[in-house]
Amino acid sequence: MGTSRRGSARWASTRAAVEADVDVLIPTARNGAELAVTLAGLAAQDDPRFSVIIGDQSGNGVTRSPSVRAMVRVLRAQGRRVELHRHLPRAGLAEHRQFLLDLATAPRVLFLDDDVWLEPGAFERLSDALTRLDCGFVGYAPQGLSHLPRPCPRDFGVFEPWPESTVLSERIRPGDAAVGRWILHNAANVAHLAERLELLDDSALPYRVAWVGGCVLFDRAALLDAGGFAFWPLLDPDHIGEDRVAQWLVMERFGGAGILPSGAVHIESPSVLPAGAREASEVVFGSSPSVLQ
Repeated sequence: MGTSRRGSARWASTRAAVEADVDVLIPTARNGAELAVTLAGLAAQDDPRFSVIIGDQSGNGVTRSPSVRAMVRVLRAQGRRVELHRHLPRAGLAEHRQFLLDLATAPRVLFLDDDVWLEPGAFERLSDALTRLDCGFVGYAPQGLSHLPRPCPRDFGVFEPWPESTVLSERIRPGDAAVGRWILHNAANVAHLAERLELLDDSALPYRVAWVGGCVLFDRAALLDAGGFAFWPLLDPDHIGEDRVAQWLVMERFGGAGILPSGAVHIESPSVLPAGAREASEVVFGSSPSVLQ
């Protein structure tokens, strides 16, 4: 059975890139090494058909990195469309994500952080899960594999699989008990939980989340219907948590879920997020409801 990824025998093909079912949106402010690993993970994916759109806010421009340039060439040789957009000045992550969303045209968008590696086959499992569950988004919690020797079973108590794999809409706001589910995504908890549950590599068990950081596949129409990241003007450029705001708005209308096992690995590079940044959800959900329309 064929895949949408061209093998090495067809890397010199002059045929146009395949039409994408998913646009992979990657905001980056780093200078190359982590992004190259992220792109290498994408290059190992067979399906679904995807394109890659990178928003570059790095100091010197990511195309200065030989490793990034090499992986862009590989993806294009495989038949993927890759766009690189220099996007300055910085106005915060929410604005950066909205910029990328405005460039997307595929029915689905995968927001993938620039420090997350996907195992082969992970993207297809995630896409199949979104089709099967018919909700607004599904995501993998990136796991820090340096924590594998130190399980945290006390964190498993917040794990709630969706009954009968039926994902329903759910309203979450700052201070709600459901926000406490975030601890499940610490360290390598999702890897240890998958082992405890004896899941198979091709399993796709949906579970309730507070939010998913780093690797989230949206139905683009659902994300746009919920407003995307158009709330960004409410925020100072130094903020965090813009992803949870967008996910909560989508969850309220269409539902959303985490997927086990997670095929995403956090590279565990130091964060580039500003220290002491304001939590976006506290700002946005303290605003007038009309602002969110």
